[in-house]
Amino acid sequence: MTRALIVIDVQESFRARPLWETISDPEIAGQVDRLVRLARRAGDLVVWVLHAEPGSGDVFDPALGHVRLMAELERRDDTEPLIHKTSHNAFTTTNLQQLLTERGIRELTVCGIRTEQCVETTTRVAGDLGYLVTLVIDATATNPIPHRDAPADRSIAEMLSDPRTLSAQEIIRRTEYALAGRFATIATVEQLEAAAGSPA
Repeated sequence: MTRALIVIDVQESFRARPLWETISDPEIAGQVDRLVRLARRAGDLVVWVLHAEPGSGDVFDPALGHVRLMAELERRDDTEPLIHKTSHNAFTTTNLQQLLTERGIRELTVCGIRTEQCVETTTRVAGDLGYLVTLVIDATATNPIPHRDAPADRSIAEMLSDPRTLSAQEIIRRTEYALAGRFATIATVEQLEAAAGSPA
């Protein structure tokens, strides 16, 4: 085993936010589950990552109960590590690198939420650390991003109608262009299934 699937922040915290209605792929858990099944069948390590902000009082505060995998996903407790991070990338505030090194992992497949934030940042750090990274672009999801000068108290409808708002599709496209050939190979779930010989 030299390869691992890193599942980043596919957690109920995001569903508990009003912004969830703008998510690029409400079925993200289904895409991730396809990758998990592929990884298990290949004998790859599956590492689950959750984002936590203890004491924050928001949906990422573990005390509120949302910091858990989305209901459609099931972790194998005995063989699949679960780590909690408090930084945007999955390395800085965790033992992820140690865990991968101990198992001789050199190749990573990365997926999760949000495309341009925790997923992209983890991918960049992993690339800098020398891992061969595949980012599965259609197993990531994100939300539109308002302009930095936009009022913070606007409604979702007002944010979406603002021409300065960056759409989720634009963000995903930008991430794909920024990472491809620099920090990662870009792939789709279907491409990985085809390379494995059959759908998960």
